[in-house]
Amino acid sequence: MPHTILLRLPAPGREDAEWLSIDDAGVPATARQRGPLSLAAAVARSARVVVVVPATQILLAEPELPPGSGVKLARAVPFALEEQLTEDVDHLVFALGKRRPTGGTPVAVVSRSVLQGWLAQLAAAGIEPVAIYADMSLLPANPGQTVLWLENSRLAVRRPGKLPFAVELTPMTEALIVAGVIADPLAEHSGPKVPESAILFVTREDWAKIQDEVEKLVDQFESLKIQLLPDGPLPWLARSLADTDAVNLLQGEFARTADYGARWRRWRTVAALAVGLLAVHVAAEAVQLRQAKRETAALDTEIAQVFAAAMPREPMQNPRRQMQTRLDRVRHSGPGPEYFLRTLQALSGALAATPKTSIDSMSYREEALDMKVTAPGLAELSQLTQLVGKQGLTAEIQSSTAVGSGVEAHLQVRTAGSKTRR
Repeated sequence: MPHTILLRLPAPGREDAEWLSIDDAGVPATARQRGPLSLAAAVARSARVVVVVPATQILLAEPELPPGSGVKLARAVPFALEEQLTEDVDHLVFALGKRRPTGGTPVAVVSRSVLQGWLAQLAAAGIEPVAIYADMSLLPANPGQTVLWLENSRLAVRRPGKLPFAVELTPMTEALIVAGVIADPLAEHSGPKVPESAILFVTREDWAKIQDEVEKLVDQFESLKIQLLPDGPLPWLARSLADTDAVNLLQGEFARTADYGARWRRWRTVAALAVGLLAVHVAAEAVQLRQAKRETAALDTEIAQVFAAAMPREPMQNPRRQMQTRLDRVRHSGPGPEYFLRTLQALSGALAATPKTSIDSMSYREEALDMKVTAPGLAELSQLTQLVGKQGLTAEIQSSTAVGSGVEAHLQVRTAGSKTRR
């Protein structure tokens, strides 16, 4: 049985990849190695290659999707995530995990060009991966503690039972505030924050840079344990690979293909038996299929009757969507416009008092306005939220990322008393 190589592609701006060989339990069998992909390809020639990539270029979410599977379920994902997407869905790749007992389905979203670029790099080195995961999705879950992973300027956070997310910001104190791990001293309208119990994983090099800063923050945690990663994060991430629920990006058109012709002789006897069993199964299923078709026809007739009674003047094309559109039209004719205009009025006044702060995109739904905002820094974002708060509304920074000349953040403004939407 071929061994497994866990290969980590470098983040943008870095050159060397890193890799190690692991056993079936995810325990490293060799020391971590670094170098160009061509060197990794020589080691991985006869191995299964699992690749981890920078999660900063991947959106991880867990929407509640309608019942279904395969293509039908995949088509529902863009609609479920439309408020979190900033690119055209035709330029994105959506990968799905297994539906959880709680009802959510893990989803990973990546730009098609980014995924194609990764695969092109690997192909140029002669590497064909069996799976590609976001590095952050391999963070181990801890039922009693918040798991923190600091690497350079990126802080990854995974709370018990939640998806991991990352904040790329320095200093670390600001990243912890934006991630909601510690209280924001500038927040005027929020109640006292309950301290979290956390464990921080960090390399020796990064710990040397932040040790003094972290020691000043210990009092803001219920407990804080520091776990150094002397061999870097890759061996630590490898331990989660055996039982990971991370989403493999190689799905659909990017699913791995293989030539099974060389294996045919070994499996042809088993295949013949399987064909015989399949024939028996198909015969039994044919009877059930005919019954299902009769029931489907009867159900279609009932749907047509209900649609004709509810919307007699409209031709039926997609009854579910047509009726949902009509319901939305009725719902939005209520108090929604009043809340929307009030929110815009408060926001325009706050923006006028916050220089060099701009709105890149926005969407409004259920008394909440979601925006993508660019500002010179966190101080301006904090000032914006305070000014909006003085108008009787609630403004909340849900995420932020450092960009070339400032900070890009996801800001949600909602009416007082309304629930936060993620």
